Amino acid sequence: MNLETTNRGSGAAIGFIVAIILFAALAVVVKLAVNVPAIDADASALRSKALAEMRFAEDKSLNAAGWADQSRGIVRLPIETAMHQAAQAWLNPATARADLIARQEKASAELPKAPAKPSAFE
Repeated sequence: MNLETTNRGSGAAIGFIVAIILFAALAVVVKLAVNVPAIDADASALRSKALAEMRFAEDKSLNAAGWADQSRGIVRLPIETAMHQAAQAWLNPATARADLIARQEKASAELPKAPAKPSAFE
């Protein structure tokens, strides 16, 4: 084995290792220097906002009174009030069942037709 051949091989190996270290250092510097936003960062923010709005609407509908269908006179009660009223009503099952059927018929009945416009001669 020749000393000159050994030195060339060692020099090539050392050069290769130095190149790898320089490449890794450059990659780390670029990674730290460049701030790339996530691909779907704006979509994620929109989804979060939509979810918050949906949860607010659900909370409002469960915990606040309001009209479910004002034209038919159907109201929405807070969930606690509705559960308490249902528990009280079902102490007498026959009456509660009759009331439930009547309310279902009222909710599914056809809306009355709008009155016709009066003629210009009336």
